[in-house]
Amino acid sequence: MPLVIGTRGSALALAQAERVRRLLKSAGIETDLKVIATAGDEVTGVPLHEIGGQGVFVRALDDAILKNECDCAVHSMKDIPAVRPHGVSMAAVLARDSPSDFLATHAEAPKVIGSSSTRRRAQLLRHDPDCSVQSLRGNVDTRLRRLSEGRFDAIVLAEAGLERLNLRVEGRRLDPREFVPSTNQGTIAVVSRDDPRIVSLLAQALDDPTSRRDTLVERAVMEELGGGCFTPIGCWCADGHLVSEVLSLDGDRWVRKEAEIGGIDEARTFGRALRKEAAGLIREAFERLRLRDGG
Repeated sequence: MPLVIGTRGSALALAQAERVRRLLKSAGIETDLKVIATAGDEVTGVPLHEIGGQGVFVRALDDAILKNECDCAVHSMKDIPAVRPHGVSMAAVLARDSPSDFLATHAEAPKVIGSSSTRRRAQLLRHDPDCSVQSLRGNVDTRLRRLSEGRFDAIVLAEAGLERLNLRVEGRRLDPREFVPSTNQGTIAVVSRDDPRIVSLLAQALDDPTSRRDTLVERAVMEELGGGCFTPIGCWCADGHLVSEVLSLDGDRWVRKEAEIGGIDEARTFGRALRKEAAGLIREAFERLRLRDGG
């Protein structure tokens, strides 16, 4: 019986699911694909933090796994929340693609930039305090269309998403040492029902040990930092070298740490130290957004 893979219906999600299907087929594993709608796809007019953060893309697929509507699901790993429901396992982490952000633009010095990410907004304002960062959500095609319509001078996208869709877009990669990516950006993960047979099957065919190690280090740091999706936080580990930063919402202040990390315990120690140093920025971001939203 084929393994049933759940996925969102966006072009990027389907491209990622098809990559997993090809890898599984090469390992002799047959699959079927099941498209499942999520709240994040249906509500696009507001920033993600107002509808539950990145986790809105994952909940419907988790539910489908737990209801036996599919055996596993493919996600951009950065969308997967730290707290996972009982009965769901992260079976495989694929070899990481580019973790970098990409500035799609025709302009040498764009002034009106589209992004709804608080991290990207803060980093862009740090780089150029005179630019205007305006809210922009939607799938990759929607955001590129808004750019072509002249609503923005530039937009920011994950470079990995453009590569997976085979899109050639004018612009430039943003150096991840300056524009530190979000946790797990550029990584595809496969989650499954907590069934040893399915987990083992997926792990043997798909899992990349280096990418799993680096991305789990990043997740450990983020779990210690907390801060929620409203705090501008970058966290990137490459072959054990970890850099993470917490910024103010306006990008005028930040706390940054770097270290060579040997494992999860060291990552947690690193995260606790960064949280202590950046506690004021985390608290400030939460309070500003709470007051803005009338909380």
